[in-house]
Amino acid sequence: MNIGISHELSEEDVKFRYINDAITSKGWTKDSIFMEQQVKFTDGKISLHGNIVHREKPKFADYVLYVNKATPIAIIEAKDTKHTVSYGLQQAMEYAKMLDVKFAFSSNGEGFAEHDFLTGQERCFGMDEFPTREELIERYKKGINEGNGLNEQEEAVINQPLCSGQNIFPPRYYQLNAINRTINAIAKGQNRILLVMATGTGKTYTAFQIVWRLLKSGLKKKVLYLADRNILVDQSIEQDFKPLEKVIHKIDYSKDKDKLKELLSHQVYFALYQQLIGQSDAKNYQELFPNPDYFDLVIIDECHRGSAKDDSNWRTILDYFSSATHIGMTATPKETRYQSSIGYFGEPVYTYSLKNGIEDGFLAPFKVINITTNIGDEWRPIKGQKDIYGNEIEDRIYNNSDYDYNIVIEDRHREIAQEITNYLKSTDRMAKTIVFCADETHAERMRIALVNANADMCKKNPDYIVRITGSDEYGKGKLDYFISVASKYPVIATTSKLLSTGVDCKMVKLIVLDQQIGSMTEFKQIIGRGTRIREKEGKTHFVVMDFRNVTRLFADPDWDGPIEVDPDYPPKPCPVCGKYPCICPKTTTSSACPVCGKDPCECPTPPPQPKPIVDKNGCEVKVINKVVSVYDTNGKLLRTESITDYTKKSIIDTYATIETFTSKWNALKRKSEITEMLKEVGIDITTLKHDRNMDDVDDFDFI
Repeated sequence: MNIGISHELSEEDVKFRYINDAITSKGWTKDSIFMEQQVKFTDGKISLHGNIVHREKPKFADYVLYVNKATPIAIIEAKDTKHTVSYGLQQAMEYAKMLDVKFAFSSNGEGFAEHDFLTGQERCFGMDEFPTREELIERYKKGINEGNGLNEQEEAVINQPLCSGQNIFPPRYYQLNAINRTINAIAKGQNRILLVMATGTGKTYTAFQIVWRLLKSGLKKKVLYLADRNILVDQSIEQDFKPLEKVIHKIDYSKDKDKLKELLSHQVYFALYQQLIGQSDAKNYQELFPNPDYFDLVIIDECHRGSAKDDSNWRTILDYFSSATHIGMTATPKETRYQSSIGYFGEPVYTYSLKNGIEDGFLAPFKVINITTNIGDEWRPIKGQKDIYGNEIEDRIYNNSDYDYNIVIEDRHREIAQEITNYLKSTDRMAKTIVFCADETHAERMRIALVNANADMCKKNPDYIVRITGSDEYGKGKLDYFISVASKYPVIATTSKLLSTGVDCKMVKLIVLDQQIGSMTEFKQIIGRGTRIREKEGKTHFVVMDFRNVTRLFADPDWDGPIEVDPDYPPKPCPVCGKYPCICPKTTTSSACPVCGKDPCECPTPPPQPKPIVDKNGCEVKVINKVVSVYDTNGKLLRTESITDYTKKSIIDTYATIETFTSKWNALKRKSEITEMLKEVGIDITTLKHDRNMDDVDDFDFI
């Protein structure tokens, strides 16, 4: 112990006078020590107050000790001499749990306190007794895996560094956790692995670093990366996997089937499921790779979308390459009788949720504007009312669940388009916007309504508004431009499903919900379209504009909570054959059509009845209420605010009476001081005045 240490030393003094010497004298070199300035491991949560955005303080660790840059091993928290030796230990333990390290220390310069996560024990010791680098690494290696230590493969992986370089960012703490958890599980022999990481947290980059370390350490030699959308494959190859471009091949069955020898010369293969399955379940994968043991690692991107579904064609690919290690990656694991991530891969080895990402400041927070129309809850046609085709409209009550699904109200499209336009005019007309619609036809109607509401912008560039859907070749051709940070146009995209998952829309600032969404998985995926942060380009948060009360799902306990589990999963085997799915022979009883006598029926199908369309004369739509809501990271309602009411309340809380405010106003040398003070509580007077067309009104009179 340092007897007689000064009791007036600051935390910085303690670090530089005592702790630095204590750890460097034990063999901890500069390469294995990262001090506070280098160890900011969160960015600080972005908070929304009124129309002001600010970042909270990020989390820093005083010291992080590493085995190497891929493997952190200990946290040290320093405190000034007014505190006890162990005062900072709980903070060190909190950070240690976040960074997935096994040893936490605190010190006030008189000694060290230690918590060992491998044994659960704590102790205090002198400044000259800090463990040497070799001692602590040895304790880690012996104590890991419930005291069974590391096997040869784990040793090889631990010693394998991350991929680094000029254009490669070091992993964030949670990415490093996911990388290490995954490769350690593989090294221990686990062959089915699930990684759950929220949209926008870098799943593909994480997958790249996993592949890099496994290839370089020799644990894996041939890798197959599966996805269900071309854009996912191309983005991965061109961006995160760029350092491996010399050993990467994108599978194209039409070309590769005639060059099988050349095909087998690569290390990392990217493929769409469709390319490997082929037409009519041709099983192209067997022709391209006749040896089912060819791959020793298969990565399944967005595995919640059905790759692990028991009766899926995609599952046949996984079954064929069953000897390989399978890593499933998803933002929203799903566990139902129809889809099973957990049932196939097992419990996640690591989870980093949307809540975690927003709390840490890596994902953008959001506000919700709930907009109610006069027909949202109910509209009933008058007796004998006809649609534009001259057909009588069924007499019943219609509501948000019907519009654009069972009946089309033309004026509703106009009113919604006008609300979107008004919002963009009051904020930023070049803010990237996605409008989620009921179906592709609805997406086209909304495109037309938005064009008419934004004719001035479409005159400048007709691609200001574009429909981007699965069947729209022109729109799909504009997708890369829409998601590009550098490209201004398109600005507004109307869609139904195409943009709901897997597309990296970094600059989206407004998400409009005008479709019914019952699935929590789909809801999370759609919200995830807005969570990327691009501060340099002005993207710090986003807004959800809800016309269907979809955001009621925030109140669901499953919002960013436990994995969705269907009580009927896993499915029960057939009571006859004992298998799932059932393999009983099909009965041969005839089910011929009683009209045409054929099985299957060959009767001509009558054309479908068009949805009733009601024009403005038949139903006029108006917005009757708007509520701005701010949610916390649990999806719990923090507050509901009318901007005017929020401003009034904040001013009254600060200045209780008009006399108090007037006295303060008159005493100020600069009137701008009031507006600066109000900004601190989330009120931007300039913006509020502009929103109400009161730019010329004096600040005092406005307040």
